[in-house]
Amino acid sequence: MYKPRPDFETVQATRPEFDHDAKVTVTKPPNPTWKHGEGGNDGGESLKKNHVEIDPHEEGRPATSNYKLLISGMVPRPIALISTKSADGKTDNLAPFSYAQVINHDPPLFTVGIAGSLENAKDTLRNLSETKECVINIISEHFVEAANATSINAPYGVSEWETSGLHQAPTSIVKPARVKESVLSIEGKLVETKEFESRQTPGKKTGVLCIIEGVRFWVRDDAIDEDRSVIDLKVLKPISRLGGISYGRTTDVLELQRPQFE
Repeated sequence: MYKPRPDFETVQATRPEFDHDAKVTVTKPPNPTWKHGEGGNDGGESLKKNHVEIDPHEEGRPATSNYKLLISGMVPRPIALISTKSADGKTDNLAPFSYAQVINHDPPLFTVGIAGSLENAKDTLRNLSETKECVINIISEHFVEAANATSINAPYGVSEWETSGLHQAPTSIVKPARVKESVLSIEGKLVETKEFESRQTPGKKTGVLCIIEGVRFWVRDDAIDEDRSVIDLKVLKPISRLGGISYGRTTDVLELQRPQFE
């Protein structure tokens, strides 16, 4: 179980204030004159470094070590703030997942990885597997604290909508509500799930992959272009997941053209 750092508030108080007015800055790439075949842009410094080999299943290595390594190395990760409704329609759930990604556009498909098993499914997985419906909401700077509050370890039946203070907005195809504060929300239908078995404890199910098809997009009108094709990063201001309790914001951007083979 996660335990808050005892000195977190003291450390937090020493940090600079959040810059609400920070603009998205587009810079040149590290080496604007890079040519084909030149390799890294660090003058070969990275070639002087050594690597340590890690067997994820070596004797004595706990699974938590792999978890910490992966969430701190595979960064930044988008966060799917998923809303679901119980099969009886009596309870609503809202929870964040950073094992999430878009994997296709025709049809629009998304993956979400959830720790645990279908047999002992927690709130989101239980609702999703029973109703086959959800809404994927993207987290922005203007409600990051509220989104973080939805990760609270509340018992089944307790609504994270209340603990977060976020507002429900109507949907067209699915029953779960979307997050009104979210610049981008995606109504989704569950396509399939796949369970994974532990390598350390054979027979124990430790994760479930959910493939979800997007059936409706909701985009804030000041964030979408006239063709309803491109979302403005300066309005979206997405929050990403880093390692531990760290989050990232996207304010620095660089552009690289895709190469053409000659």
